[in-house]
Amino acid sequence: MNHSELAAYLRSRRDRIRPAEVGLPAGPRRRVPGLRREEVAQLAGLSADYYTELERGRGVQPSAQVLAALARALRLDGDERDHLFHLADRPVPQAAHGPTAHVQPALLSLLDRLSTTPAQIMTDLHETLAQNPLAIALVGHRTGVRGPAAGFVYRWFTDPGARTLYPVEDHDHHSRVFVADLHAVAARRGKDPEVSRMVSALRRRSQEFASLWETRDVALRRVDHKRIVHPALGVIEVDCHSPFSEDGRQRLLWFTAPPGSNGAAQLELLSVIGAQDMTTGADDTQPTGTSRMTK
Repeated sequence: MNHSELAAYLRSRRDRIRPAEVGLPAGPRRRVPGLRREEVAQLAGLSADYYTELERGRGVQPSAQVLAALARALRLDGDERDHLFHLADRPVPQAAHGPTAHVQPALLSLLDRLSTTPAQIMTDLHETLAQNPLAIALVGHRTGVRGPAAGFVYRWFTDPGARTLYPVEDHDHHSRVFVADLHAVAARRGKDPEVSRMVSALRRRSQEFASLWETRDVALRRVDHKRIVHPALGVIEVDCHSPFSEDGRQRLLWFTAPPGSNGAAQLELLSVIGAQDMTTGADDTQPTGTSRMTK
């Protein structure tokens, strides 16, 4: 591992980013052209001391998950992300999912601009890759989960706790929508082993999923109306929008409510109490080294 080159590369990528590009205030008396070290650490979900050691080339051995978080925080494109992994002497991740997935910079830029509404970036299999603070306040931490349980669809059919996010009377609707969406993703990916393993596991573990899978309903979940159970605010009615990236592997999900509605008032209140850790228990997984895009 070339510690000095890795340190120089991180500094060069940090210097080129302006705070406004990642949703941070410029502030007065800024002495560096780009981001400060502590700002990169904040965006990547790392301690400032750890990131400082990386930039000083002090022999720190970053994991693949840490490198993925830094690639997101520094807005690296695919080639730049691969170079970062090469400098750290780590295999370049090939999958577009999981905690080391490379979030597309264009989606991250959009996420940064959605500062007044809950929003998060997911894979096509509903694995959450990045969240803004309002999304964490609304649905809880969802990044940093590994294995099959990283996908919310998988947890929906295997973990009863995941269902507390929605009222019981809405569960049948969400089950049908999740399965139809997964059918569409499976068709788009073709003979993808990741999807095949997920479908096989769910058919074994959930009779509900197996029955719904046999209906062969197909529909990508682009727009939906949801009722979300929040521990402090009660049931919040929101509209969900979920456009896909160009390759179809990632989607940006954001939550809105009609102006003047009760849901809009609740989302406004959420921005006030969001920092008080009043997140739902359905997905209260704390992120470990992944990008939370906290501003």
